[in-house]
Amino acid sequence: MQQTATKLPENAYRPLKPGEEYIPVVPDDKIVPEVTPYSLGWGLFYAVLFSMAAAYLGLKIGQVFEAAIPIAILAVGMSVFLKRKNALQENVIIQSIGASSGLIVAGAIFTIPGIYILGLQANFFQIFLSSLFGGCLGILFLIPFRKYFVKDKHGEFPFPEATATTEVLVAGESGGEQAKVLAVAAIVGGIYDFCVSGIGLWKEVVSTQVFRWGQLLSDKIKWVLKINIGAAVTGLGYIIGLRYSLIIACGSFLAWWVLIPALYFIGQYIPIPILGATQLIRDMDPQAIFSNYVRHIGIGGIAAAGLIGIIKSSGIIAGAFKLAFGELFGKKSAEGNGSQRTQRDIKMKWVVVLIFVTLIAIFLFFYWGVVEHNWQHALIGMLIVFVFAFLFTTVSARAIAIVGSNPVSGMTLMTLILSSVLLVQIGLSGERGMLAALIIGGTVCSALAMSGGFITDLKIGYWLGTTPKKQESFKFFGTLFSAAAVGFVILMLYKTYGFGPGGLEAPQASAMAAVIKPLMSGAQAPWLLYLSGAFLAIILNLVGVSPLPIALGMYLPIHLNVPLLVGGLVAHFVGKSSSDAELANRRKERGTLIASGFIAGGAVMGVVSAFILFIGKQLAGEQWSLMQVLGTAHWAESAGAEILGFIMFALLCVYLYWDARRAK
Repeated sequence: MQQTATKLPENAYRPLKPGEEYIPVVPDDKIVPEVTPYSLGWGLFYAVLFSMAAAYLGLKIGQVFEAAIPIAILAVGMSVFLKRKNALQENVIIQSIGASSGLIVAGAIFTIPGIYILGLQANFFQIFLSSLFGGCLGILFLIPFRKYFVKDKHGEFPFPEATATTEVLVAGESGGEQAKVLAVAAIVGGIYDFCVSGIGLWKEVVSTQVFRWGQLLSDKIKWVLKINIGAAVTGLGYIIGLRYSLIIACGSFLAWWVLIPALYFIGQYIPIPILGATQLIRDMDPQAIFSNYVRHIGIGGIAAAGLIGIIKSSGIIAGAFKLAFGELFGKKSAEGNGSQRTQRDIKMKWVVVLIFVTLIAIFLFFYWGVVEHNWQHALIGMLIVFVFAFLFTTVSARAIAIVGSNPVSGMTLMTLILSSVLLVQIGLSGERGMLAALIIGGTVCSALAMSGGFITDLKIGYWLGTTPKKQESFKFFGTLFSAAAVGFVILMLYKTYGFGPGGLEAPQASAMAAVIKPLMSGAQAPWLLYLSGAFLAIILNLVGVSPLPIALGMYLPIHLNVPLLVGGLVAHFVGKSSSDAELANRRKERGTLIASGFIAGGAVMGVVSAFILFIGKQLAGEQWSLMQVLGTAHWAESAGAEILGFIMFALLCVYLYWDARRAK
């Protein structure tokens, strides 16, 4: 009985037929505990714990791990250990509150350490408030779009991370065969990924350059193919499916197999470095050409795709404003007593009021804490945060819904460049300008990370029957506690180690700082490359191709996108493995469970690997690694390990296909 009650409906992942309705695991008319002292307490505990751990590890060893799935696993394990009944909805709330940690961490460590790298200073309240206000804006801006992404587009977006987390929660609650399949897949995926990233038995990113013909192609025409052979990213590809994974991969193929060779062909005749590069184009490898030039085209494409999405969603936005206007001026709310529990959001009038209050708080924060009592500079800073956070909210949500990766660093980079140009125009430059730009960027970055990640929580709640209003309300608590924890950890790490050369590298923040410094002194940004990406997005939209997945493919490294395509191909072949439609569907569902296990196992072992590395460095010095202890460090970088990586990746894909076909 319990197992049946916690089984996902057959139409959970596919588009609904005309007149068909999705009934969540916990139906609308069934009331079960959601927000309780148990779920609130554990959610806040995980928010603080994982915020401190993720910030510490992300800055210390350059590895940022995703907290949502480990928190879901811990929540399920604790409820089983304590033998709590009807704990599914409590676990959703725990996961939703706790997952604030990874989102706030990403917003902070991508930008704030850049302040110290530039030789400036930031205090606790500047870090805390920029993270807090950004996170709150991310929640508030997303609420009007929840119904569109979560309900109206049911079955159209794959939501890979939400799918994996939901499968973990459901399998843990129901037990039985589902839990066994998920557990076995998690063990396989976890061991496989630990063998790669933890002990280096084979190489994690394999390349055609390992072969003589591949190295020749790389040297002569800058053509290369790279693949991350991890189980977790392959599982993501299976859940995403062939359609979207192919579009994303095509973006990578355009960048790496068309634009990079073309830029090299022309650039080899240019006798000086251009656009801020330190190398001649003819001396660059494909990765350097991508980082210095082609990636900027992807950033421009992402920005333009966001604007196109805003225009296409204008009806939804107008409807939200109309609802808010009606509620603010006393008309009857659409959320009356007859509304469905599982579709009840925070009332729009409160969303508008809270956005207004947050913006006022941001203005006061900038006025007193950032720009030294200059109301004009504070107002411009507040408007920059408002405009960019609002415009890119749908981009973040759509990116997470499609591929499970949020291009938050690219959107933040665009925000930093444009805000720096604006700040210089109003007379805010030099050290004060750099501090203001990075605080503004940190606030926007936190908002975009939160809006992208929160759509995952809301989709999980939609599938399982959680009340959205409760998820939205208590997400603020997770944001508050996470922001405080992140502010404390960043300040502590700075005082202990420092950031930049000689301290903690903080690679993303270092890149942001490197962009800010010349702009504040009048240097030029690669505007034509951004404009090229924008026109590409417009052209793709005109011919009926969604520009965001292509732009994502151009922005994200090719080694992350190719395994998505491979996973999507496995899903396609599993779905076509039988002429019996019901059997083929069962095989596809089993494959989804296995892929979710791969993601869960990879996420958990990523945390374990990070902690092992961190503890080892504390005890034995900065050069310590588990690979050195086991004697595999040299092997992990060898051609043999890379060729073995190709073989193991093929075996992993065969295993995924074989195990999925075992469904009866």
